[in-house]
Amino acid sequence: MSTTPAQTTTTKAPAAPTAAPATPETAPPPSGAASAATPAPGPRQHRTPPLLTPLGLLTVLLGAALPLIDFFIVNVALPTIDADLRAGPAMLEMVVAGYGVAYAMLLVLGGRLGDMVGRRRLFLWGLAAFGVTSLACGLAPDAWTLVAARIAQGAASALLLPQVLATIQATTTGKRRARALSLYGGTAGVSSAVGQVLGGLLVSVDLAGTGWRAVFLVNVPIAAAAWLLAARTVPETRAPHPTRVDVPGTALLAATLITLLLPLTEGRAAGWPLWSWILLAVFPVAATAFVRVERRAERAGRTPLVPPSLLRIPSVNSGLTMIVPFTLGFGGFMFVIAVALQNGLHYGPFTAGLSLAPLCLTFFVASLAGPRLVLRFGRRVVLAGSMIQGTGLILLALTVYAGWPGISVAALAPSMAVLGFGQGMVLPVLLRIVLSELPAAQAGVGGGVMVTTQQSGMALGVATLGTLFLSLLPSVGIRDALLAALLTQLAIVAGTTLLALRLPRTLR
Repeated sequence: MSTTPAQTTTTKAPAAPTAAPATPETAPPPSGAASAATPAPGPRQHRTPPLLTPLGLLTVLLGAALPLIDFFIVNVALPTIDADLRAGPAMLEMVVAGYGVAYAMLLVLGGRLGDMVGRRRLFLWGLAAFGVTSLACGLAPDAWTLVAARIAQGAASALLLPQVLATIQATTTGKRRARALSLYGGTAGVSSAVGQVLGGLLVSVDLAGTGWRAVFLVNVPIAAAAWLLAARTVPETRAPHPTRVDVPGTALLAATLITLLLPLTEGRAAGWPLWSWILLAVFPVAATAFVRVERRAERAGRTPLVPPSLLRIPSVNSGLTMIVPFTLGFGGFMFVIAVALQNGLHYGPFTAGLSLAPLCLTFFVASLAGPRLVLRFGRRVVLAGSMIQGTGLILLALTVYAGWPGISVAALAPSMAVLGFGQGMVLPVLLRIVLSELPAAQAGVGGGVMVTTQQSGMALGVATLGTLFLSLLPSVGIRDALLAALLTQLAIVAGTTLLALRLPRTLR
């Protein structure tokens, strides 16, 4: 694949009648053939740099928030779903895991399809599919139907989310790109906590007697509004030389993720049956086969689903290496804290969600400060953020140890605020580092790989920290099980702090 600047992106004007004029700060600099003096054959064939307007950026960020919110929004609704549908523990795990596995499995393919057929087009298809599958979840008459609808919803999310980063990469430069990526990072982190806050609110309010169904039905009008906005404000971009879908790579990546995530998320609830151990045994075989097939495809001059050369870019390699443990700890924490607050402190759904509001607020504040801080201090921002996050975990553990079981929302607020601020200094900067040296022609696949890593890490966190927490409950009780999970996450944070030393010292 050619990676000359002139061939990185082809564009199509957005549906909006006018667009804001490009300024020296916002317009991509002309290069290569794109800046040649030879006139284009006609006005319809003239390539102009796409420009993502502020409203367009808001629209794609809204599209990014929907799948991320829905990964966590069911956490506080699970007890109500269980009571209404008589689902049982294993089926409830499937409601969460079915979405996460389908989502993670198809993200890279979603990025590749966006490169091929157009990122705005896939964004619109993804929004429409997300709205329809959310409606199916909200109207599900039984647990098996809900699981099937959640799997379809995860697939729709995989079409939608990779287009966000690819569009930002292709339509912004310089300071505007830095701000957009920071806002994306803030959206990615805050959406996880907002999902549980919103879920608790909707279940508590019980809109028109819908109960837990409202956590899915609320997506329908939001997706419809985002679709109308995207059709008018998001410019079309695509890779200049679309390649065929890597069928063997796609199949092997799916097998790799399924054989790891499915038994880890479902094994404990099902009593660790034989199939869970068989799948875990198949995982290293599938992963090795995937790596070999992708390397062979790239050596043969084909374009693999995940180009190994992409992972040899220093910023991509070091950034993804740190994203895995960070999101593992984050995803596990969000699941464990939701269970502990409701089952241990006996918070209602709304109170449990409200306790995360300080984390949401400080995470977003830190993500907005990220661009200025990273330009001045480089990777030291991530190091500082990791240490602040560790401090927040220590404060939370001390609060749980000393105050259980009479801990109020106000007593949790200081540790939650510190924790969120540290996380907000880490995740947005990591996302920006991964994308900083990524060729624009690989924006779709690069965004897909990064989001797959992020999503897989969160699913692994739910499986590992969640399994640790739930397995300790019968023997030590909720307080000590929560403390064990918090201390385990603290050890993970210590590891991510060391991994931050591998990051580039400065950002390009």
